[in-house]
Amino acid sequence: MTQFEVEQKFHVDSLSAIESQLVSFGAARGSAVSQVDTYFAHPGRDFAKTDEAFRLRRLDNRGLVTYKGPRLAGNVKTRREIEIPLGDGENVPSLFREMVVALGFEPVADVAKKRQYFSLMWEGLQVECALDDVALVGPFVELEIVAEEDDLKRCESAILTLAAKMGLEQVETRSYLEMRLARG
Repeated sequence: MTQFEVEQKFHVDSLSAIESQLVSFGAARGSAVSQVDTYFAHPGRDFAKTDEAFRLRRLDNRGLVTYKGPRLAGNVKTRREIEIPLGDGENVPSLFREMVVALGFEPVADVAKKRQYFSLMWEGLQVECALDDVALVGPFVELEIVAEEDDLKRCESAILTLAAKMGLEQVETRSYLEMRLARG
């Protein structure tokens, strides 16, 4: 079963104002976490050219490995996503990093953020709302739906209508990695 992430990212001035708005819409507050994402360069192809991403996400003593495929055409960022949780343990993320480096992958950069999750039912779809304070980049809101291929247009429409209802206008099409690299 191929899954896609359908998401839109917005630069915001105030995360607390967005938080209040989500609560007024009936969103359920989820966990608040600190994440550090390490992005890797492939030894045989240029992910910047192929529009792919491979990262290791560290959350305390847990790790999560993610591959993101090239963006599909559309009004919001839609791409295939494969995520695999790593086993628990303080050294598991470090061992994974060591393994992929031994295989020829090179770390590109780390992106650190504090993220507050909210979950909201919108137009019959489960929307994950992430309020992100990204180090060296700034405050952002991500609206995301995990979807099957035959439901992509419906999910894209839901993201766009929710964003409009929330007054989110400062769309950011670059990834956090791209913004982080642009800042040096």
